[in-house]
Amino acid sequence: MARQHVDHSDIVRFAQDKVNLPKDKASGYRAQARRLRERLDSYLSEHPDFSLKKILMAGSLAKGTPLRSLNDIDMACYISGADTPQEVGDLLEYLAERLRTAFPNFKSDQVTPQTYSVTVSFRGSGLDVDVVPILYDGDPDWYGNLVSQDDGSFLETNIAFHLEFIRKRKKEQERHFAQVARLLKFWVKNVKREREDFRFKSFMVELILAHLCDRGDDFADYPEALQHFFTYVARSNLRERIVFDDYYDPSEVGSFSEPIQIIDPVNQANNVSKLYTNSQAEAIVDAALDAGDAIDATLRAPTKGETVYYWQKVFGPSFSM
Repeated sequence: MARQHVDHSDIVRFAQDKVNLPKDKASGYRAQARRLRERLDSYLSEHPDFSLKKILMAGSLAKGTPLRSLNDIDMACYISGADTPQEVGDLLEYLAERLRTAFPNFKSDQVTPQTYSVTVSFRGSGLDVDVVPILYDGDPDWYGNLVSQDDGSFLETNIAFHLEFIRKRKKEQERHFAQVARLLKFWVKNVKREREDFRFKSFMVELILAHLCDRGDDFADYPEALQHFFTYVARSNLRERIVFDDYYDPSEVGSFSEPIQIIDPVNQANNVSKLYTNSQAEAIVDAALDAGDAIDATLRAPTKGETVYYWQKVFGPSFSM
């Protein structure tokens, strides 16, 4: 893909300046999450029968795909015990109380139940940690039932396996997998600014990208990698089932009725995109077509100004050279 005015190196600079969470901030956020985990580990060493069993960093920071706009950390807390509530609202109150017990230096209002998680607020940094409960029943691989952030239902998951799944793809395409994921998430964010009803969650983006990685697409050239993604979404119309074989046999995956079928790599019974309607799928395909057409147009643009104009159709007005 020949480019006269904007090439791969320009996209790299744009990502560093506008898309990526700066390395020092990412390190600081991870250190804060680590301190929270270490505090709980210390408490558990003295209270082995405590109902909170483990807390792990999750989400984009744990995967290495956070955007510059990150303002909170996702963590998952494993909870075990016969008295653990099964209703979401009661479970969140239960988790909040036990976090306050484990972290007595926090004031009560620093640990606040939300709709599907408990927010722990740090006074010094102003950073929030969103802690999602996982009901844990002693599985040796640490499978448990997570409270879904989509609809509050309980969903079997494995945080460590999810992170291992992403690490494997990052290892196969060092630096590039994570960077292309961030660029695509930035694109989604831009589309959402333009279309309030647009939905395309980050986990779906990452799994489609993982599918392209597994089939052998090369992400080393970012304009081409982005075009691979947009072309796949457009050509498949998001009606091609995506399944992985890291933790189960794909032939054992059952049937699903939803229009988009992207199957959770650690839970063969979970369609990650089960809540997406036909119209929402069509909106994603339309947005991918628009982005792909814009990237094609950059190759024909006679001036740098026109080339930047087309890249702004992908990334918004913050894109500049």
